[in-house]
Amino acid sequence: MGAGLGAGDGGHVAGQRPVEEGRRYANSGQVGTITISAGRIAATVYAPEDTYESVVQVDELDAEDWRRFLEQVAARAGHIAALLDGEMPHNLVEAASDAGVALLPGIGDLDPSCTCDAWELPCQHAAALCYQVAWLLDADPFVLLLLRGRTREDILTELQRPSTTTEGDSAGELDSEQAGVSLAEVLAATPGELPEVPELPGKVALDQLPVAAIEPPDGVGPAVLQLLVLDAARRARAVLNALLHNTAEPAPLDEWQDTIRLAADFPELAAPLTTATGRELALGIQAWQYGGAPGLDVLEHAWTPDPADLNRARTELQATDDQLTITTSANHLTITDPDRPGTATHLGASDRLQLRLDRIGRWHAYRLVGDVWTPAAPASVDPLAAFTTDW
Repeated sequence: MGAGLGAGDGGHVAGQRPVEEGRRYANSGQVGTITISAGRIAATVYAPEDTYESVVQVDELDAEDWRRFLEQVAARAGHIAALLDGEMPHNLVEAASDAGVALLPGIGDLDPSCTCDAWELPCQHAAALCYQVAWLLDADPFVLLLLRGRTREDILTELQRPSTTTEGDSAGELDSEQAGVSLAEVLAATPGELPEVPELPGKVALDQLPVAAIEPPDGVGPAVLQLLVLDAARRARAVLNALLHNTAEPAPLDEWQDTIRLAADFPELAAPLTTATGRELALGIQAWQYGGAPGLDVLEHAWTPDPADLNRARTELQATDDQLTITTSANHLTITDPDRPGTATHLGASDRLQLRLDRIGRWHAYRLVGDVWTPAAPASVDPLAAFTTDW
């Protein structure tokens, strides 16, 4: 929007050098504090050789222009809502143009002056001021309305004022029954009592959800399609429950996470999903059953948590048995009892256990099976509970 105040649009430019120098001054922060008032912008510009006072006068819109402009804005509810919310609609310049009002200053609307002795109009100092103001317009477009003669408060007051004239009313005023209610009163009004939150529908069972007259896609049998419909119904119910009770909605899942979730929730789908993905799902399913999406994440990814969390957990574990050897790597605590392999009940048939911290603060127990770390127990926020659980 601020492009209309570019230095090349104002005055009679004898060459591009002042404009280019002005851009350089603006980019290098040589324009001091800018004072903006109706129809006028001014600033001190700091040049290497001296300090100058630059001013750019901008033609204000007359009363008729403002009337047409405000009528055009008032006719567009979206514009009123945006302005009342302290924002400038992006297409307000186009709306003004539709009303026959040139909101952006044109070539003849700018009158630059400066205390320097340059003969160009604008000089490099006034050009720098124009560039700086153009950037201000992009940051706060209400500056443009102020330059054209109305403050933000003036505009909002006019837009919230009910119409006071009507055709055929010689006094130019409406009686109390015709005057209506201002937008400000409507927005300030207390809403009526809201309806009660509806009951959450009960869970749907598979035998309650027949799928009829739907042709499954190629490679998807009727039984699989029915399970997918049931899953969609359950997910929709979970989202509705979150909306009704203002709780967090189910986290979005990527394709692989959703594949594992489906296979964990519906074992019948494990085989076709394995074929479709070409990947082994067993470990992922086990991790999901013990810890959901965070459990799948710690199976497949290491990350770096706060060292204090690892040290605290390590101290608690070491206090249970001083024979344990505990090593730390990323979010993993690997626990070994070299003197008593297989004898500690919390280590089961293996002498090695690993606790993995997920990104929401839970610990996941893993047992080394052959050379594969395997999820072994439900997650717990207590590392000691995860270590000593009966798994």
